[in-house]
Amino acid sequence: MDKLEQRICQLIDEKKDEIIAFGRDIWKNAELGYREFRTAGKFTDVVKKLGLETEEGLAVTGVKAYLKGKDAEGPNLALMGEMDALPIPSHVDANPETGASHCCGHNAQITAVMGAALALCDPEVKAALGGNITFFAVPAEEFVELELKSKMRDEGIIRYGGGKCELIRIGALDNIDLVVGHHAGTEHDISLSNGSSNGFVNKVIAFKGKAAHAAGSPHKGVDALNAAAIAMHAIDVQRESFRDQDTVRVHGFVTAGGVAMNVIADNVTMEYSVRAKNIPAYVDAHHKVDRAFRAGAVATGCGLVIETLPGYLPTIPSHDPSPVIEACKDIAADKYEFFTPNETPHGTGSTDYGDVSYLKPLIQFATGGFSGMLHNPDVAVTDEYLAYVVPAKIFALSAYKFLKDDAKRAKEHIAGYEPKMTKEEYVDFMESMLSTQEFESNPLPVLED
Repeated sequence: MDKLEQRICQLIDEKKDEIIAFGRDIWKNAELGYREFRTAGKFTDVVKKLGLETEEGLAVTGVKAYLKGKDAEGPNLALMGEMDALPIPSHVDANPETGASHCCGHNAQITAVMGAALALCDPEVKAALGGNITFFAVPAEEFVELELKSKMRDEGIIRYGGGKCELIRIGALDNIDLVVGHHAGTEHDISLSNGSSNGFVNKVIAFKGKAAHAAGSPHKGVDALNAAAIAMHAIDVQRESFRDQDTVRVHGFVTAGGVAMNVIADNVTMEYSVRAKNIPAYVDAHHKVDRAFRAGAVATGCGLVIETLPGYLPTIPSHDPSPVIEACKDIAADKYEFFTPNETPHGTGSTDYGDVSYLKPLIQFATGGFSGMLHNPDVAVTDEYLAYVVPAKIFALSAYKFLKDDAKRAKEHIAGYEPKMTKEEYVDFMESMLSTQEFESNPLPVLED
């Protein structure tokens, strides 16, 4: 490391107690997507004390803080940190007011961005940077609570479910040229996260039947639960039509399935996600899943509403993650394991970083300090320094490596990137995946004695 890189690490270590306290506080006060008001406020307080120009309330709770002001010249590199948690109230450290817990590790992301800001705002470091840095706190990466998000959309508060999707739509990424993102993990101390991932589309389904006594006169009812059961079986038999290389995943659950065991269910609701490695594959799968839901309605005579919500796009790996790799290696040194896969991995989960990667160059890394299995109630922070301080150093060193020497490597990276969509094309695609289909109930006449 050169002298300024050493200084960046020293500055972060001098503030390690403040950084760890911030991460611990966010861990204990988890908030769900689009409601991260306390978290956003804590982040905003820090960056304002650093004297940074900020924009707040972006996609409800998002915050941008500019190292050199909004209108600074040169490439604008965003260091992104997610704020939202998961609805896992059984976690030992779940927020008792919200039922949210950071079993996703997003508290480490936002903490690391804050920690990087503490070092990069140093006058000597700042003067060595040829472009600008946006410290970006972003909302609602976890695509949960579909009914709530649908309600927010109906009220005009949001249009899409994912926070970064909303930020793209409202133009909050228009002045960003390059993005570095982070994930918390439980397998490796430090790793490169430069793989691909599935994209997806989500569905909220409602079968409308007719109640009747399930023992005395079931023939007078129209069973919405039977319609759902047929639909789930019809989805299962579609699976042989999915190509292996497309890594299609279809999964969901019944959110409401009747009121009593002796009453024919007249209202059954479900939530489903349809994922695949590429857009054509998940569009194909989503049509087949719709067909399966219609089969349940036709077979039973139920009414049906299928509300389709655009999810996330597949993630495109970076063409040159070398500055971030170097930063990871510098921090790993002889103390931590640094894992880089021999081949570009593919994950069948999804992230709205995928949407960013279609429009902007994106590089991601991951750090440990957590135990358990992510998205489960056994997740725990086991090494606060590794969880919070180490990613702050990697964020800061990555930014420095991109922007030193008049932002030479940032400019080269941006020039070598080819976007898959324009913003306008992105919005058009997302709108094409936003629909509501309604089918009237069509039961046969009830036979009377």
